[in-house]
Amino acid sequence: MSPASSLPIYETCGWPRPDAVGVAERLYAALREAGMSDVPERFTIAPLHQEVPRATLAEIDTFIRVFDAVTTRPRWQDAVTAASPEIARARRSETSFFSAWDFHIPPDPAEPCQLIECNDNGSGLMFAALLNQHYCEISNDERIRSIELPITYSAFEQRIVEMIRGEASAFFGSPMAQAGGLVLVLDDADSLGTGRFRNELVLLRDLCRRAGWSSEVGTPSELRWDGRHLLLSARDAPVAFVVNRSTDFFFEAEELSALRSAYAAGSVYIAPNPFTYATRSDKRLLELLSSGARDAELGIRAEERAILSAHVPETHVLGPENVDELALGRDDLFFKPAHGFASHGLLGGAQVGRTRLRRLLAKGESYVAQRRAPKPRLETKDGVSLWADLRVWAYRGERFLMSGRASREPDRLDLSPPGGWLPTYALTRPAGAEAPG
Repeated sequence: MSPASSLPIYETCGWPRPDAVGVAERLYAALREAGMSDVPERFTIAPLHQEVPRATLAEIDTFIRVFDAVTTRPRWQDAVTAASPEIARARRSETSFFSAWDFHIPPDPAEPCQLIECNDNGSGLMFAALLNQHYCEISNDERIRSIELPITYSAFEQRIVEMIRGEASAFFGSPMAQAGGLVLVLDDADSLGTGRFRNELVLLRDLCRRAGWSSEVGTPSELRWDGRHLLLSARDAPVAFVVNRSTDFFFEAEELSALRSAYAAGSVYIAPNPFTYATRSDKRLLELLSSGARDAELGIRAEERAILSAHVPETHVLGPENVDELALGRDDLFFKPAHGFASHGLLGGAQVGRTRLRRLLAKGESYVAQRRAPKPRLETKDGVSLWADLRVWAYRGERFLMSGRASREPDRLDLSPPGGWLPTYALTRPAGAEAPG
């Protein structure tokens, strides 16, 4: 046992004493019973919640609808996949039901919220629904009275089932039960062994089983392609529907060869996939979304451009032609790997200069530079400052869930206590109004 694990739970995880101790213990117990067994040791939860004004949500809803309309147009898809690997160029019909948009809400309420990135592989979906419900039920924070009640977990599960049914029917032309194979929740071996979302994948598998579908969690190395079927070796069973959590976005690794063959054959539903990644969540697309320079080619309309430019921070793909300019303006920028995830490889302006940027280019590493978008600051009952972001899940242009993360650092995602995932709710009272006493 580590020294920290022997401390009282409020000291380990940042919850204030004394009355909130019971709240934390009851919350963690409820979440563990629901399937989040790594709470709070590996999946930390901040000791407060986030309230999002209705006006901000209206902005976000409008933006996501525009984003969806733009990125599903053939003109956009053909243009942005032209330079992608060949596997990403063939148009596919799948739509990921766990696509997530990460936003920063500016401290100044007069400023529009800013999209930091879109993730077609948006982790935390099942956990967020559980956390929002149980925190709302257990919290003793008086401010919780001013929020819109979150969707119940049972209703949320039913919604996920309906999304999967809809995707299966659209892809196969028949209900999932007639597709003739497993629903496979797929992730890399390391993530399934030690990742913080490994139990979330089990929750999704169990949900699929309750819906009447055969379902398993597996890794790419457990798959094989027999020329007609994608098979899960452990059961020698055909796979029909893949919920893909792998972060090898273009299926390049050798262990993904079976998945790659099934994808090329077009007989197995796989989402997200190389096409959805190349057209929606590759960070290089943020340059096109933030700037109108190629709107005519991409089919972006004037009214859409106004919304995109207001909500996507200025972003540039790092290249030989702009390295000097970006190095000069680095204090206002963040540099991200174009194909990174979970903040891996994120560089603040103070960490780079012209030499380092040129070195990245020489190594062939694709980076984007994005203008800094400030986050709101929240304060715990103990007076500790945390900086919050907002994660919104939407399906086919419609928001259905949100969550957040509270970081101990304003410019980095540090979820160590008292930081962590943040219960997040729509605010029912007008922004700035006092909560009822």
